Amino acid sequence: MNILYIAALSIGSIVELLILCKLMGYRQLSQMSMFDYVNGITIGSIAAEMATSLEDNFVYPMTAMIIYAAAVILLSWGSSKSIRIRRIVTGKPIVLLNNDKLYEKNFRKAKIDLNEFLTQCRVSGYFDLSQLESAILEENGRISFLPKSEHRPATPKDLQLVPGKDALVANIIIDGHIMTQNLKASGKNERWLMHQLNAHGVSDIRDVFLATCDLNNQFNVYLRTPADQAPDIFT
Repeated sequence: MNILYIAALSIGSIVELLILCKLMGYRQLSQMSMFDYVNGITIGSIAAEMATSLEDNFVYPMTAMIIYAAAVILLSWGSSKSIRIRRIVTGKPIVLLNNDKLYEKNFRKAKIDLNEFLTQCRVSGYFDLSQLESAILEENGRISFLPKSEHRPATPKDLQLVPGKDALVANIIIDGHIMTQNLKASGKNERWLMHQLNAHGVSDIRDVFLATCDLNNQFNVYLRTPADQAPDIFT
């Protein structure tokens, strides 16, 4: 009975975590601030406690999880309304390098040493600091780099080119199944789709791993490939 009880509590804690993460927003999963990180660890610990609470009342950890999630939602709302609250909760960017000057005081404030900074530069493809105009430590712990104009990649504007407008790509078929809503949103129908598949020599939709179409009517098909035919160049 204890095993069944733990299984039920575990499933309940997972469901509650998913619901709370949805309410807190995807930022909790991607660009976490220090507060998001600490709060996420705390909620995870409480969820684990809830899943294994054999003798204690599981309502207590469930209530604690809800309170922590409510705090995140409330502070997120407050951050969107007040710059002061935003600075307290998420902090603010710190300039580490600008105009060929390294700001030692900001390095100490950010708790980052020079070796770690140089490592991040190399990981981002900058082995020479003279190529950088600015480096800024963002609130989520990532460092943003602005290269000097003569070292940044050339853009079509630099080359005086006017490329065509990029268009979103709709996934029409995924894993052998027609995505009806995507097909409708792209302004196409199944008759048009079957015509395109026949033009690409496809007779069975189940053979299609992925099929896409953009707003310029560019249709691409990717068929299923047996595992033994996949190239292995890293042996």
